Amino acid sequence: MPQTYTLFQFLEAYPDDDACLDRIMRMKVGKDPTCARCKRKTTFYRIRKRRAYECQWCGFHVYPCVGTPFEKSRTSLRKWFYAIYLFTTTRHGVPAKELERQLGVTYKTAWRMGHIIRKLMSRVGTQILTGEVEIDESYVGGRRSIKTGRGRGAANKTIVLGMKQRQGPMLTYVIPDVKRATIEPLIMQHVAKTATVYTDEWWAYRKLRWRGYEHFMVAHGKGEYAKGRVHTNSIENFWARLKLSIRGTHIHVSGKHLQKYLAEFSFRYNYRDYPDKMFAMLVGSVALPA
Repeated sequence: MPQTYTLFQFLEAYPDDDACLDRIMRMKVGKDPTCARCKRKTTFYRIRKRRAYECQWCGFHVYPCVGTPFEKSRTSLRKWFYAIYLFTTTRHGVPAKELERQLGVTYKTAWRMGHIIRKLMSRVGTQILTGEVEIDESYVGGRRSIKTGRGRGAANKTIVLGMKQRQGPMLTYVIPDVKRATIEPLIMQHVAKTATVYTDEWWAYRKLRWRGYEHFMVAHGKGEYAKGRVHTNSIENFWARLKLSIRGTHIHVSGKHLQKYLAEFSFRYNYRDYPDKMFAMLVGSVALPA
């Protein structure tokens, strides 16, 4: 059974803003820091009443929050860390109103914090998919309408493409259309040529064999949903949970911001077997280059 990172563990590790700032500083300078000015191995000491540290030898100041989402924020670091904790322990997402209530901040601040945390989630764990990979597109949001003419689509909906490695990570992207010219480059960018690819019969996937992939299709249009290992059930289950969570938690997500929500749900899905490590990974992404 995976270990969880409990609220009591969080409160013990981060009792105040100073503990949060110390964590950011350790991520920025490492365990055995060298001063950027005097080039000597040093110990950095905290400067009181400022989010800064100084070198024990030359007094050079280091501001660990510079270049992070916290640089110009007047919200306390502990509230930021607690918001990150909430995002890594929920199953269905954290709406801005919930952040507003739990953190005691304005709705505008809560909304901004939520989107910044989702951007952090998008920076963790992007990789090339290998082995067996399911690929499928779906439609999110908007009001359902009767399809007219040939092809796929529904009015007022946003198109998303997913690539799921079996027993591995999920990658999700908002795309403008379901044309081959749009879908194929994303597949070739994120799926190794050694992978075995499973899709439905949509024509945009039909030249994947020409691109060097071992490719199998399941004919959904004929009522066929699985032929042994040939299916897209895993990724379709992800779409179902995503849409249920959006309807139940956020009610509505605009196409403009949908990519951030995809990053959020993909992050939690990819690391669902490591709930005790999700918080550390997300806080660690703060120190990554933008």
